[in-house]
Amino acid sequence: MHSPRHSTSKSDLPIPSHFVESRVGELWRVPYQERAKEARLWADRHQIPPAAADRFKIALVLIDVQNTFCLPDFELFVAGESGHGAVDDNVRLCRFIYQNLGVITRFFITMDTHHATQIFHPLFLVDARGNHPEAHTRITYQDIEQGRWQFNSAIAPRLGITPEQGRQHLLHYTKALAQKGKYDLTIWPYHAMLGGVGHALVPAVEEAIFFHSIARSTAPEFFIKGQEELTEFYSAIGPEVPRDAQGRELAPNNRAFLKMVQEYDSVVITGQAKSHCVAWTVSDLLDEIQAVDSSLTGKIYLLEDCTSPVVVPGVVDYSQEAEDAFARFEAAGMHRIRTTDKNWIG
Repeated sequence: MHSPRHSTSKSDLPIPSHFVESRVGELWRVPYQERAKEARLWADRHQIPPAAADRFKIALVLIDVQNTFCLPDFELFVAGESGHGAVDDNVRLCRFIYQNLGVITRFFITMDTHHATQIFHPLFLVDARGNHPEAHTRITYQDIEQGRWQFNSAIAPRLGITPEQGRQHLLHYTKALAQKGKYDLTIWPYHAMLGGVGHALVPAVEEAIFFHSIARSTAPEFFIKGQEELTEFYSAIGPEVPRDAQGRELAPNNRAFLKMVQEYDSVVITGQAKSHCVAWTVSDLLDEIQAVDSSLTGKIYLLEDCTSPVVVPGVVDYSQEAEDAFARFEAAGMHRIRTTDKNWIG
């Protein structure tokens, strides 16, 4: 027998009892069968309709909410200024998803996806003694030109290029970054490795997304990004450097984001990290919108209390870069919101 139906607002639902805040920063298996049963009962109890019935369609875009960025013991935990940024962000994000289960139409999820031999991993470069750069080393055009860092010729066969082509690509690449006003080539710890546990969605968020799928009879759309080994791919829309030294395309742009903005009434964006993959995705999206219809920026809502900048004490701090980017987005017509706001709901 079904439990009594509630008339709670679809944008102010309670938090299911299975959600435990203290587990958000931990790795565990989502019990799909149990959650599926609970989600069906939850939808019935709170009169949550299928997503296909939504008249006002809301997309929630989650950028790289993966273990590699969101769990403290993993490779590139986004600590933010507080030191536990991504964990706190995801506590708020999970609560936001559950409370708005009845109005979020669909999730669009990006997954940073890498191999060992990528341009931003230590294996790609060596110094004169054959040593690889340490994580968080920044590589400039001058570093390559003067030989401080060189292409690792041992991986040339894997990439299908010659050692000289590798050197020329690094010269072209680092110069292109500087000319476009991008961050210098940054060497990151090995992370988001395809097939590894770090690549997966952080469990608490995955559980909330799955619960939404069952309750609303839908499924998220996933975008795999970052596999091209000769370029960085912070943005989910396009690579940092789109063409090689010969003018050949390194990776195509993902036009699905512009299509989503055109088709949905509100597009809420958050994830990790605010200073990198979130900022560059929104920046590229803004460029596409302005080329088509600048009024579309009014549909974009940046969920700020669920994202943090890259901060490594004593090494790097991108807090100001993140703030500058979001100020630019707001000036262009996008909205900066928090999980307690309701102005993105039609």
